[in-house]
Amino acid sequence: LLDCQRKCKTKTKRVSCGIDFMLFSFLYLLFFTGNTEGVILSFRLEFPDRSFCYCLSLENQTIYAFNHTVSRNKGVRVTVDVLLNASESPILFVVRQKQAVLSFQVPLILRGLYQRKYPYNHIGRTLCQPPTVVASETQYFYVDVSTLSSLGTHYQLRVSRVESFTLQTNKKFSFTASPSQPQYFKYVFPEGEDTVIVKVTSDMNFPCSVMSIQDIQCPVYDLDNNVAFIGMYQTITKKGAITVQRKDFPLNSFYVVVVVKTEDEACGGPLRYYPLRPDELIDAGNRTKILDVIVSPAIKTEVYVMGMLFCLGIFLSFYVLTLMVACVHNKRYRSLDSAGRSRQESLSSVEEDDYDTLDDIDSDKNIVRTKKYLCVSDLARKDKRILSKKYQIYFWNIATIAVFYALPVIQLVITYQTVVNVTGNQDICYYNFLCAHPLGALSSFNNILSNVGYVMLGLLFLLIVLKRDITHNRALVRNDINALECGIPKHFGLFYAMGTALMMEGLLSACYHVCPNYTNFQFDTSFMYMIAGLCMLKLYQKRHPDINASAYTAYACLAGVIFFSVLGVVFGKGNMVFWIVFSVIHILATLLLSTQLYYMGRWRLGRALVVYIVYTDSIRQCSGPMYIDRMVLLVLGNIVNWSLAAYGLIKRPNDFASYLLAIAICNLLLYFAFYIIMKLRSGERIKYLALVIILFTAVVWGFALYFFFQGLSTWQKTPAESRDHNRDCILLSFFDDHDIWHFLSSIAMFGSFLVLLTMDDDLDTVQRDKIYVF
Repeated sequence: LLDCQRKCKTKTKRVSCGIDFMLFSFLYLLFFTGNTEGVILSFRLEFPDRSFCYCLSLENQTIYAFNHTVSRNKGVRVTVDVLLNASESPILFVVRQKQAVLSFQVPLILRGLYQRKYPYNHIGRTLCQPPTVVASETQYFYVDVSTLSSLGTHYQLRVSRVESFTLQTNKKFSFTASPSQPQYFKYVFPEGEDTVIVKVTSDMNFPCSVMSIQDIQCPVYDLDNNVAFIGMYQTITKKGAITVQRKDFPLNSFYVVVVVKTEDEACGGPLRYYPLRPDELIDAGNRTKILDVIVSPAIKTEVYVMGMLFCLGIFLSFYVLTLMVACVHNKRYRSLDSAGRSRQESLSSVEEDDYDTLDDIDSDKNIVRTKKYLCVSDLARKDKRILSKKYQIYFWNIATIAVFYALPVIQLVITYQTVVNVTGNQDICYYNFLCAHPLGALSSFNNILSNVGYVMLGLLFLLIVLKRDITHNRALVRNDINALECGIPKHFGLFYAMGTALMMEGLLSACYHVCPNYTNFQFDTSFMYMIAGLCMLKLYQKRHPDINASAYTAYACLAGVIFFSVLGVVFGKGNMVFWIVFSVIHILATLLLSTQLYYMGRWRLGRALVVYIVYTDSIRQCSGPMYIDRMVLLVLGNIVNWSLAAYGLIKRPNDFASYLLAIAICNLLLYFAFYIIMKLRSGERIKYLALVIILFTAVVWGFALYFFFQGLSTWQKTPAESRDHNRDCILLSFFDDHDIWHFLSSIAMFGSFLVLLTMDDDLDTVQRDKIYVF
């Protein structure tokens, strides 16, 4: 032994060797059993650590026998250093305990992506702590050391106690870890605590790490190549959090395991070079990371109840407010004369059946729609019963789409959640882990609950539209002149479709938040595209009821939008070819739609190309455009859309779905602003109730967008990078910023629908031949 000590001192300067007899006493037992090269050393751990240095070769094997007092609050750690290069003939260490066997070789070879190999000569492992019946008991463990080296290898073995092995509630603990020196600690649920949040933080982005929650059992999986075998785990850079429930751990305790990965690609770090030879070993460099861990109590059951009551109370108040407004409205108009005079000759009495041939009706359409100044009566000439059925198709189609779209979505997210619960891989879903409150099998119940506003307010809007529909039909039955020949023609099919879309947005957003990730983001946006499209169609329908797009055409176009959304998410990231194709299609679609709107559909692509139209309408006549207002809107629309196309082509944003939604919203806002300006310019007014709703909705939209852009997670990055954006709950200790976005955006959408429903109520007594088309 002393000879080995001298050899170690002469052959290495990196670590100290030998046994310090001044620090501890030990029982030295040496015996020979046939094989004169075998050595067994027995020690009793009574002091903080032991350090042994020994020479090892093919001809001998060393066994260290330890007996120590196992404490529930302390652990034992084995640290090994190779004093000379032993890559050709590694040393094998086998630690035998009461209920577990831990084995590792030194140098330890850890593999990364593409089977790249990283050797580590300094190894540190904490021994598994089997459950004890009493507070402390004496146990034995053995360390077997062997090698196949014929030349001899030198190593240093160190055994030490882990004094801070058990974590305390709300008490931060700092530690250091590396790929070859993982750390894990024990946490015991205190009495009365059923759920806790384990948070691991670091000031260092890299190296990439993994935190894992494992049951108290042996062995503990604490290496990069096996940490994902059991329990719950997630990759982290600076921040990570896992909610742990007592019901999942029979012994009322668990291990918090922290492993530093051999490579950083899983956390969005740079990709290392690929080795030239299959057996090439790569220098891993310094991959030591300082981390902090803290275990905090999670929210109580009372907070869940308060959150649900708050959520329901907010949206039920809109039902109460709507009922109050309806009562006041009915009381105000109760004494008015509701008996309308019989219709003698309606301004819209000229029906398509009055024409003998198709050529006659086309000729009349050309004459009417190309007038310089159009009135609503010019574009409300079709039979109201036919139009009502035409627009009811919007509702029935979206209801059918909703059923066929929602069922597979629900099935898929249930599968996602099951996979997360079974595998424990929390990198599958991009939650705000610092404010993710589980309930049953759901990992983030609060993000799902906050979507109830879309469903409740969508249903309320449908009830409001139904009330107006019934009232209008009753007026038609009694031949009320105002219902027959005044105001904007009442067609409610698009309104029913809008309310249904709002409810489906809530359902699909809730499905998305069951497991938000890269592959299912379109669930959250598909019906947003539909809502934006239906709102634009409704605005256009108000003044153009006869020439609005059919439900089949509209939904076919929206299906194309969703198709491009999926392509953009899958292939659009950094793909220049995709962005060029999309930008060209975007610009061409804008030009074609502009021409269609400018000429009220009275043009054909074969004889009226865009250049020809500009030439004949303006240049040849040496005059300005015939329809000034429409031209201003369409020029602004083309500027906005061409700018958005150029932005997408230059920047190529990663979040293509949001980019596409931004295009739809910008066009909707532009058309809505144009509509309001033209309405006021035409001498019309906005009633007090509609004005209050407009102002209220604008304010709510402002606050909603503020919370939307807080960005608590982002599936465009790696799960570890996404967690760096996680933040604590800010409302009732239950809802985060994104939940508040759900609340406010549902209210804002509901208000926007009410604006579309009520903004032309001032025209209900105005003859249609005095209402301008714009």
